[in-house]
Amino acid sequence: MASTTLSPISLTFILYVFLVLLCPLCSLKKGLTVEGKETTNKYFRTVKVNSLLPSNVCSQSPRVLNRAASLRVVNRYGPCIPVTGAPETINVPSTAEFLLQDQLRVKSFQVWLSRNPSSGVFKEMQTTIPASIVPTGGAYVVTVGLGTPKKDFTLLFDTGSDLTWTQCEPCLGGCFPQDQPKFDPTTSTSYKNVSCSSEFCKLIAEEAAHGCNSNTCIYGIQYGSGYTVGFLATETLTIASSDVFENFLFGCGEQNDGTFNGTTGLLGLGRSPIALPSQTTNKYKNLFSYCLPASPSSTGYLSFGVEVSQAAKFTPISPKFKRLYGLNTVGISVGGRKLPINGSISRTLIDSGTTFTFLPSPTYSALASAFREMMANYTLTNGTSGFQPCYDFSNIGNGTPTIPGISIFFEGGVEVEIDVSGILIPVNGLKEVCLAFADTGSDSDFAIFGNYQQKTYEVIYDVAKGMVGFAPKGC
Repeated sequence: MASTTLSPISLTFILYVFLVLLCPLCSLKKGLTVEGKETTNKYFRTVKVNSLLPSNVCSQSPRVLNRAASLRVVNRYGPCIPVTGAPETINVPSTAEFLLQDQLRVKSFQVWLSRNPSSGVFKEMQTTIPASIVPTGGAYVVTVGLGTPKKDFTLLFDTGSDLTWTQCEPCLGGCFPQDQPKFDPTTSTSYKNVSCSSEFCKLIAEEAAHGCNSNTCIYGIQYGSGYTVGFLATETLTIASSDVFENFLFGCGEQNDGTFNGTTGLLGLGRSPIALPSQTTNKYKNLFSYCLPASPSSTGYLSFGVEVSQAAKFTPISPKFKRLYGLNTVGISVGGRKLPINGSISRTLIDSGTTFTFLPSPTYSALASAFREMMANYTLTNGTSGFQPCYDFSNIGNGTPTIPGISIFFEGGVEVEIDVSGILIPVNGLKEVCLAFADTGSDSDFAIFGNYQQKTYEVIYDVAKGMVGFAPKGC
């Protein structure tokens, strides 16, 4: 997939041009050793080879939308996408391209975590990857209603982003192609631009580049593979027929580009005051959950303010992350054998917008080594995509190879046993099937728990209580 990556100066220039001209509408390193050698069959899983390959048939989950305040989650590259004809018109990225997008996102988070909190947004934009950049990662979308009368829009949902935005007519600065009609503020009786003196405009200044024209607040957010620039506005947001939120702050994007194929914009589920959980806290109590399906051809859900599953186990949100969802990882096991991480990944970001789980180089090396050792009966291949180890399953037919299970342990005695669908990924059909974890390229203690390994769990964000929970077999 082609993507557009702007230099930090570019977004400032785009924002300037928008204000002036377009506002008439107002590598593996030495790793850790592996502890122990004993494993038992209960720590191994069988995988159906054919289940690794994509399907063209949408399979609705029976657990989806069994709650009032729930949205159906679909993979934007799968057959369940709600826009007619979208799967035929969307260029599905290769696994290597997914990894590249993730690597950009990882770099942006690394810069965000290392930034000087006292620096301003425009000063930050002089760095290689500014703190206001969040790459357009993620494959999962939901449909919400905007405006009066309500019109539906399909948005990427992202726990690593704050501002919700959609493309708006007349898109004078240029917009990326989308199948659904763009939002037209002139047809909504509830649309209002935000003034430069409002508290909303002051809040956006903490999250993104911003400016002012004719007392109208303008925002600009650069992504690793695109950007959005437009009016900051308020509108009526509809989650469900009984859940309608007036004066919801969002971005009306007039100049947008990037890898948003199959969507009309983004739904921000971060921790800042402008993110959806904070804006809807009076009703939903800053509580939401999602379940990502095992396959792109299945559906999941995104729920708000729901009753917490009794099967859920919770771990505290780390104070090391100001506006992101950070967790404390205390262990990883492969085939029942624990890796000696010794606090090497104490800062783990759980993120719906990053596809793969990224580990510090020593931990990744130990994981890959242990996995390779336990897969000695299968044919290794030379990985061509940045993943290791990789295997040739093309001669197995309809067989069910046995692979070591992988678990990640979080503070509070929480074990997340990765679903079998989140352990391997086909890179070149069945000729190259690889371990679906990646290397951050650094020895630092920073890691990302990506959406590929979160599949089938109900992941519960109880922001008010400062906890994240995991309930198995969520969808």
